[in-house]
Amino acid sequence: MYVMSAPELIRIVSRSSPMALAQVERVRTELAALHPGVRTEVLPVTTSGDRWMGDLAQLGGKGAFTKEVDAALLAGEADLAVHCVKDVPADRPLPQGTTFAAFLKRDDIRDALIHPDGLTLDQLPAGSRIGTSSVRRIAQLAASHPHLTCVPMRGNAGRRLQKLAAGEADALMLAVSGLERIDSMHLVSDVLSVETMCPPIGAGILALQCREDDTDTIDLVSGLGDRDAWREATAERMFLHVLQGHCNSPIAGYARCDASGDLSLRARVFTPDGKRVLNAHEWAGPLDPATLGTSVAVSLLRQGARELIDSIAH
Repeated sequence: MYVMSAPELIRIVSRSSPMALAQVERVRTELAALHPGVRTEVLPVTTSGDRWMGDLAQLGGKGAFTKEVDAALLAGEADLAVHCVKDVPADRPLPQGTTFAAFLKRDDIRDALIHPDGLTLDQLPAGSRIGTSSVRRIAQLAASHPHLTCVPMRGNAGRRLQKLAAGEADALMLAVSGLERIDSMHLVSDVLSVETMCPPIGAGILALQCREDDTDTIDLVSGLGDRDAWREATAERMFLHVLQGHCNSPIAGYARCDASGDLSLRARVFTPDGKRVLNAHEWAGPLDPATLGTSVAVSLLRQGARELIDSIAH
């Protein structure tokens, strides 16, 4: 049992959206169960990515959702940051002086469709408008359901649901894990298989980030980590790092630890119109997760992924 020499108060910084704060509550609950003597308080910050409703590339990509959170951690205003791994850029290192202390047990990685009349994706009539700004979803829908139209829609899940109700789209596509966190699964009309809609890198995994020199907090929260989630996240993030994908790159993939502990990684790179799709799927065997991620990325690079990614403006 860990003997606590750390401060009894852990200050947690997070994005201020309802979903992000629900994620923090999961961390607080798990931390309280592991270390009942520890108190926590939450520092919510509104990131530039949350404020900006335009193209994320104009803000420098996904880092727009983490920059202010990282700054609060590095300034010593907070001891722990909670991130969705899918929002943490992998094409560059974590901010100097910070590290991931734990990856929590993975949630559902699939996407869901919300249609007011309960239609499934395959039942949607031609011309139906799907609310999403995700280049990953847009490319895959263009490939599999070219008769549907995607309309740009950003903002937190609650705001997107309001836009759907206002008639700005006919249906919405959102992550199952996020809908579960805000208790909105009753709205879902169709849960899409990973074959139908390959997830983003890091889907469904929460990461706990600390300052590298704060060994007390690292020791305190590392017990929340899940080994399978760590292996899967490590493989996926190395894959994305080697590819040097940016926020306008339609890249999808997921690693999976099976019951025997064997690790695999399936990944795909698309053109934005979905007309060209590169596929790779490998098992780690004796390879460590980072080597698996590298190997899958190299397989896609051999198929022309570099040219495909570099041809997309960002």
